[in-house]
Amino acid sequence: MQRLAPALMIVALGIAIEVHVSHAQSPDPRIGEFIKAGKVRAAFGMNPTLAFKDTATGRLRGPALDLALALGTRMTVELVPVEYPSPGAVLQGIENKAWDFTFLVVDPGRVGVVDFSPPYMQSDFSYLVPAGSALRGIGEVDRPGIRIAVVRNDASDLQLGRLLKQAELTRANDINAAVELVRSGEAHAVAAPRPVLIVQAGKLTEGRVLDEGFALISYAVVVPKGNAGWLSYVAEFVEEAKASGLVKRTIESAGLRGVQVAPAQNPNLQ
Repeated sequence: MQRLAPALMIVALGIAIEVHVSHAQSPDPRIGEFIKAGKVRAAFGMNPTLAFKDTATGRLRGPALDLALALGTRMTVELVPVEYPSPGAVLQGIENKAWDFTFLVVDPGRVGVVDFSPPYMQSDFSYLVPAGSALRGIGEVDRPGIRIAVVRNDASDLQLGRLLKQAELTRANDINAAVELVRSGEAHAVAAPRPVLIVQAGKLTEGRVLDEGFALISYAVVVPKGNAGWLSYVAEFVEEAKASGLVKRTIESAGLRGVQVAPAQNPNLQ
């Protein structure tokens, strides 16, 4: 398993990170187990909004990686990445305790197994349709005979499972496979976060993302259920990352469109 030295990787990414010396000098009891182990494991579900492989180098990059490295630096421990094919697949690692934190869209269907930090980023869900599609607005999608491709267990799958009344879901293992379902005519649209669809639109001839969104999205750092101290530490980090401009810089570094930094939840860190 590849391990990343936080400070060195952050320099390579060109992202400035503020490391609070007090944490290095006096280990916070909330992260005592990680200080003792000398490492923290971050799970990454492959997704253009979170983490993805650089096409030129094959290396992992993206906002989730940038934030994970910053968190590891703050803790003064080594970051160990654990990769999954999609964000929804990350939760498979809960049972065997394969990771210590991850990055997911906040969804009520996940609160039974994980806890969420305050949001660090926001966007919305929408649909990507192929050239010639008659679908123009959100209200035209939920109709009999309409098939919507989603990534299995991702937030779009969970959200539409609650919202749809007449259209049906066609599930794929990752976003590329979901887009292929539309290309092959097995589905009429792909549902996903807007920034993901913007990236994927180029894979369909004259593919277009609908202007409307069917739900708002909040992205958060996620920890396994029942770790109150660890969650508190992570929440503190998220607010610092928003206030310092780190989240904004990671969004810009990844070239994401259709997303913005989530509002601060602790005015003392603005």
